[in-house]
Amino acid sequence: MGFQDTPEEWPVTATETPFRGNKTSVRTDDVAMPDGTVVRRDYQVHPGSVAVLALDDEGRVLVLRQYRHPVRHKLWEIPAGLLDIPGENPLHAAQRELYEEAYVKAEDWRVLTDVYTTPGGCDEAVRIFLARNISEADGERFEVSEEEADMELARVPLQDLVRGVLAGDLHNNCLVVGVLSLAAVLAGDGVESLRPAEAPWPARPFEA
Repeated sequence: MGFQDTPEEWPVTATETPFRGNKTSVRTDDVAMPDGTVVRRDYQVHPGSVAVLALDDEGRVLVLRQYRHPVRHKLWEIPAGLLDIPGENPLHAAQRELYEEAYVKAEDWRVLTDVYTTPGGCDEAVRIFLARNISEADGERFEVSEEEADMELARVPLQDLVRGVLAGDLHNNCLVVGVLSLAAVLAGDGVESLRPAEAPWPARPFEA
């Protein structure tokens, strides 16, 4: 394909990290522009994330409703979580998140899409998986806390979620991208056209 994003890195003449948080930090880079000027860019440094669009045999998507303090909303979302370990296999992380947040396992995994959530101000990369042939997980339930202790779970028909996205009723980035991507796949080349679950991910290289 000739129409695709390409890696490129403009020179950084100076850098500093004015803030370090528990999981993320803020970096300030002085970046040389093509015309020779240097401008300052502040952005959040993020370890990366995975998300899972889990689809049951009735065409329903597993969704969670969770409070998100920065936006002062309870948002409907798909299971997701951070890549806490550098170089962690994203499939393993996605399987863990699906178990911890929804107590579900899946037999069929594929890459649905890869996105940068807010590339103008954050380097977060997210891999969204499609998980099918789902069933209740084995073993003890994961003990949740904080916002996750108030989470609600539901299974919603895909087309209802698509309508909610287009009506402006659903706003979570991974849910929006995930449900619209799956709708496009089902209307187009089909699930078999998706990349395998272990497909390379240059944004967050990992070991198989």
